[in-house]
Amino acid sequence: MNDKQAEIHRIVELISKAIAQHRLKPGQRLVESQIVESLKANRNHVQAAFQRLALKQIINIKRNKGAEIAKPDANEARDIFATRRVIEKGILELITPDKIKKYHKKIMDHMDHEQTVINNNDRQAIVLALSDFHRMLAYICENKVLLGIFDDIMVRSSLIVALYQRNDIPCCASNEHLEIISALREGNQKEAIDLMIIHLDKLESELVLDDDGSVILDFSDVFQGLN
Repeated sequence: MNDKQAEIHRIVELISKAIAQHRLKPGQRLVESQIVESLKANRNHVQAAFQRLALKQIINIKRNKGAEIAKPDANEARDIFATRRVIEKGILELITPDKIKKYHKKIMDHMDHEQTVINNNDRQAIVLALSDFHRMLAYICENKVLLGIFDDIMVRSSLIVALYQRNDIPCCASNEHLEIISALREGNQKEAIDLMIIHLDKLESELVLDDDGSVILDFSDVFQGLN
Protein backbone atom coordinates (compact mmCIF):
# COMPACT_ATOMS: atom_id res chain seq x y z
CA MET A 1 0.00 0.00 0.00
CA ASN A 2 1.55 3.31 -1.08
CA ASP A 3 1.39 6.53 0.95
CA LYS A 4 -1.69 7.85 -0.87
CA GLN A 5 -3.65 4.63 -0.40
CA ALA A 6 -2.58 4.41 3.23
CA GLU A 7 -3.86 7.93 3.87
CA ILE A 8 -7.19 7.23 2.17
CA HIS A 9 -7.49 4.05 4.23
CA ARG A 10 -6.80 6.07 7.41
CA ILE A 11 -9.61 8.50 6.64
CA VAL A 12 -12.03 5.69 5.78
CA GLU A 13 -11.18 3.90 9.02
CA LEU A 14 -11.60 7.01 11.17
CA ILE A 15 -15.00 7.86 9.68
CA SER A 16 -16.11 4.23 10.01
CA LYS A 17 -15.04 4.11 13.67
CA ALA A 18 -16.88 7.36 14.37
CA ILE A 19 -20.04 5.81 12.93
CA ALA A 20 -19.56 2.56 14.86
CA GLN A 21 -19.21 4.57 18.08
CA HIS A 22 -22.31 6.63 17.19
CA ARG A 23 -20.29 9.84 17.10
CA LEU A 24 -21.57 10.37 13.57
CA LYS A 25 -25.32 9.84 13.20
CA PRO A 26 -27.41 8.66 10.23
CA GLY A 27 -28.08 11.57 7.89
CA GLN A 28 -25.22 13.66 9.35
CA ARG A 29 -23.75 15.96 6.70
CA LEU A 30 -20.01 15.56 6.16
CA VAL A 31 -18.58 18.99 5.40
CA GLU A 32 -15.49 18.34 3.33
CA SER A 33 -13.52 21.35 4.58
CA GLN A 34 -14.20 20.41 8.20
CA ILE A 35 -13.10 16.80 7.63
CA VAL A 36 -9.91 18.06 5.97
CA GLU A 37 -9.16 20.30 8.95
CA SER A 38 -10.16 17.83 11.66
CA LEU A 39 -8.17 14.93 10.22
CA LYS A 40 -5.31 17.13 8.95
CA ALA A 41 -5.82 15.53 5.57
CA ASN A 42 -5.45 16.42 1.91
CA ARG A 43 -8.71 17.44 0.21
CA ASN A 44 -8.15 14.97 -2.64
CA HIS A 45 -7.61 12.15 -0.16
CA VAL A 46 -10.83 13.05 1.68
CA GLN A 47 -12.75 13.07 -1.61
CA ALA A 48 -11.31 9.65 -2.49
CA ALA A 49 -12.26 8.34 0.97
CA PHE A 50 -15.80 9.63 0.48
CA GLN A 51 -16.01 7.77 -2.83
CA ARG A 52 -14.81 4.57 -1.19
CA LEU A 53 -17.33 4.90 1.65
CA ALA A 54 -20.09 5.60 -0.87
CA LEU A 55 -19.25 2.37 -2.73
CA LYS A 56 -19.69 0.55 0.58
CA GLN A 57 -23.07 2.33 1.05
CA ILE A 58 -21.86 3.84 4.30
CA ILE A 59 -22.28 7.40 3.04
CA ASN A 60 -24.29 9.03 0.25
CA ILE A 61 -22.89 11.66 -2.10
CA LYS A 62 -25.50 13.97 -3.59
CA ARG A 63 -24.91 16.42 -6.41
CA ASN A 64 -24.75 20.01 -5.14
CA LYS A 65 -25.35 18.79 -1.58
CA GLY A 66 -22.14 16.95 -0.76
CA ALA A 67 -21.74 13.86 1.40
CA GLU A 68 -23.82 12.62 4.31
CA ILE A 69 -23.90 9.52 6.48
CA ALA A 70 -26.29 6.92 5.05
CA LYS A 71 -29.72 6.59 6.57
CA PRO A 72 -30.83 3.02 5.85
CA ASP A 73 -34.54 2.29 5.63
CA ALA A 74 -36.37 -0.54 7.40
CA ASN A 75 -36.03 -2.95 4.45
CA GLU A 76 -32.28 -2.43 4.34
CA ALA A 77 -32.13 -2.99 8.10
CA ARG A 78 -33.77 -6.40 7.67
CA ASP A 79 -31.40 -7.22 4.81
CA ILE A 80 -28.37 -6.30 6.91
CA PHE A 81 -29.44 -8.64 9.71
CA ALA A 82 -30.15 -11.43 7.21
CA THR A 83 -26.62 -10.90 5.86
CA ARG A 84 -25.15 -10.91 9.35
CA ARG A 85 -26.72 -14.30 10.05
CA VAL A 86 -25.01 -15.78 6.99
CA ILE A 87 -21.62 -14.18 7.64
CA GLU A 88 -21.52 -14.82 11.36
CA LYS A 89 -22.43 -18.46 10.80
CA GLY A 90 -19.42 -18.69 8.47
CA ILE A 91 -17.19 -16.98 11.04
CA LEU A 92 -18.16 -19.44 13.78
CA GLU A 93 -17.57 -22.40 11.47
CA LEU A 94 -13.92 -21.29 11.23
CA ILE A 95 -13.33 -20.93 14.98
CA THR A 96 -11.84 -24.07 16.49
CA PRO A 97 -11.09 -24.79 20.17
CA ASP A 98 -7.41 -24.21 19.33
CA LYS A 99 -8.21 -20.67 18.17
CA ILE A 100 -10.22 -20.02 21.34
CA LYS A 101 -7.18 -21.17 23.33
CA LYS A 102 -4.82 -19.06 21.19
CA TYR A 103 -6.86 -15.90 21.78
CA HIS A 104 -7.85 -16.69 25.37
CA LYS A 105 -6.43 -13.45 26.82
CA LYS A 106 -8.04 -11.29 24.12
CA ILE A 107 -11.40 -12.96 24.74
CA MET A 108 -11.26 -12.67 28.52
CA ASP A 109 -10.10 -9.04 28.38
CA HIS A 110 -13.08 -8.24 26.17
CA MET A 111 -15.56 -10.10 28.37
CA ASP A 112 -14.23 -8.26 31.43
CA HIS A 113 -14.65 -4.98 29.55
CA GLU A 114 -18.24 -5.88 28.64
CA GLN A 115 -19.08 -6.52 32.28
CA THR A 116 -17.43 -3.27 33.38
CA VAL A 117 -19.40 -1.06 30.98
CA ILE A 118 -22.64 -2.89 31.83
CA ASN A 119 -22.00 -2.27 35.54
CA ASN A 120 -21.35 1.41 34.77
CA ASN A 121 -24.70 1.60 32.93
CA ASP A 122 -23.27 3.70 30.08
CA ARG A 123 -25.61 2.80 27.24
CA GLN A 124 -23.39 4.04 24.42
CA ALA A 125 -20.36 2.22 25.82
CA ILE A 126 -22.46 -0.94 26.26
CA VAL A 127 -23.70 -0.89 22.66
CA LEU A 128 -20.13 -0.43 21.41
CA ALA A 129 -18.69 -3.19 23.61
CA LEU A 130 -21.40 -5.67 22.60
CA SER A 131 -20.79 -4.88 18.92
CA ASP A 132 -17.04 -5.30 19.41
CA PHE A 133 -17.68 -8.89 20.56
CA HIS A 134 -18.85 -9.76 17.06
CA ARG A 135 -15.85 -8.03 15.48
CA MET A 136 -13.57 -9.95 17.85
CA LEU A 137 -15.00 -13.26 16.62
CA ALA A 138 -14.39 -12.16 13.02
CA TYR A 139 -10.77 -11.42 13.95
CA ILE A 140 -10.32 -14.74 15.77
CA CYS A 141 -11.50 -16.75 12.76
CA GLU A 142 -8.28 -15.58 11.01
CA ASN A 143 -9.82 -14.93 7.60
CA LYS A 144 -8.83 -11.41 6.51
CA VAL A 145 -11.23 -11.32 3.56
CA LEU A 146 -14.16 -12.29 5.78
CA LEU A 147 -13.05 -9.77 8.41
CA GLY A 148 -13.01 -6.96 5.85
CA ILE A 149 -16.50 -7.81 4.60
CA PHE A 150 -17.82 -8.11 8.13
CA ASP A 151 -16.33 -4.78 9.21
CA ASP A 152 -18.30 -3.01 6.46
CA ILE A 153 -21.49 -4.81 7.45
CA MET A 154 -20.98 -3.86 11.11
CA VAL A 155 -20.58 -0.16 10.27
CA ARG A 156 -23.90 -0.28 8.42
CA SER A 157 -25.38 -2.25 11.32
CA SER A 158 -24.30 0.55 13.68
CA LEU A 159 -26.34 3.01 11.61
CA ILE A 160 -29.36 0.73 11.92
CA VAL A 161 -28.99 0.46 15.70
CA ALA A 162 -28.71 4.26 15.95
CA LEU A 163 -31.88 4.69 13.90
CA TYR A 164 -34.14 1.89 15.04
CA GLN A 165 -33.14 0.40 18.39
CA ARG A 166 -35.50 1.25 21.24
CA ASN A 167 -33.73 3.19 23.98
CA ASP A 168 -35.65 1.41 26.75
CA ILE A 169 -34.22 -2.00 25.81
CA PRO A 170 -31.53 -3.07 28.30
CA CYS A 171 -28.26 -3.85 26.53
CA CYS A 172 -27.14 -6.76 28.72
CA ALA A 173 -26.42 -9.61 26.31
CA SER A 174 -23.01 -10.43 27.77
CA ASN A 175 -24.29 -13.75 29.14
CA GLU A 176 -25.34 -14.75 25.61
CA HIS A 177 -21.83 -13.96 24.40
CA LEU A 178 -20.35 -16.15 27.15
CA GLU A 179 -22.56 -19.05 26.07
CA ILE A 180 -21.31 -18.74 22.48
CA ILE A 181 -17.67 -18.70 23.63
CA SER A 182 -18.29 -21.71 25.89
CA ALA A 183 -19.75 -23.73 23.01
CA LEU A 184 -16.80 -22.82 20.76
CA ARG A 185 -14.32 -23.74 23.49
CA GLU A 186 -15.93 -27.18 23.69
CA GLY A 187 -15.76 -27.59 19.91
CA ASN A 188 -19.54 -27.51 19.56
CA GLN A 189 -19.82 -25.19 16.57
CA LYS A 190 -23.41 -26.21 15.83
CA GLU A 191 -24.53 -25.10 19.29
CA ALA A 192 -22.52 -21.88 18.96
CA ILE A 193 -24.20 -21.15 15.61
CA ASP A 194 -27.65 -21.90 17.01
CA LEU A 195 -26.97 -19.56 19.94
CA MET A 196 -25.71 -16.85 17.59
CA ILE A 197 -28.81 -17.06 15.37
CA ILE A 198 -31.04 -16.76 18.45
CA HIS A 199 -28.92 -13.83 19.62
CA LEU A 200 -29.19 -12.02 16.26
CA ASP A 201 -32.92 -12.71 16.09
CA LYS A 202 -33.25 -11.06 19.49
CA LEU A 203 -31.20 -8.05 18.42
CA GLU A 204 -33.37 -7.59 15.33
CA SER A 205 -36.54 -7.92 17.41
CA GLU A 206 -35.38 -4.93 19.48
CA LEU A 207 -35.48 -2.69 16.40
CA VAL A 208 -38.59 -0.64 15.69
CA LEU A 209 -38.92 -1.36 11.96
CA ASP A 210 -42.68 -1.21 11.47
CA ASP A 211 -43.40 2.28 12.74
CA ASP A 212 -45.57 4.46 10.52
CA GLY A 213 -45.40 8.21 11.13
CA SER A 214 -48.64 8.70 9.20
CA VAL A 215 -50.69 6.79 11.75
CA ILE A 216 -52.87 9.01 13.96
CA LEU A 217 -51.78 8.42 17.54
CA ASP A 218 -53.60 8.75 20.83
CA PHE A 219 -51.04 10.89 22.65
CA SER A 220 -52.58 10.09 26.04
CA ASP A 221 -51.34 6.54 25.40
CA VAL A 222 -47.99 7.67 23.99
CA PHE A 223 -47.04 9.59 27.13
CA GLN A 224 -48.71 7.36 29.71
CA GLY A 225 -46.29 6.30 32.43
CA LEU A 226 -43.52 8.71 31.37
CA ASN A 227 -42.09 11.06 33.99
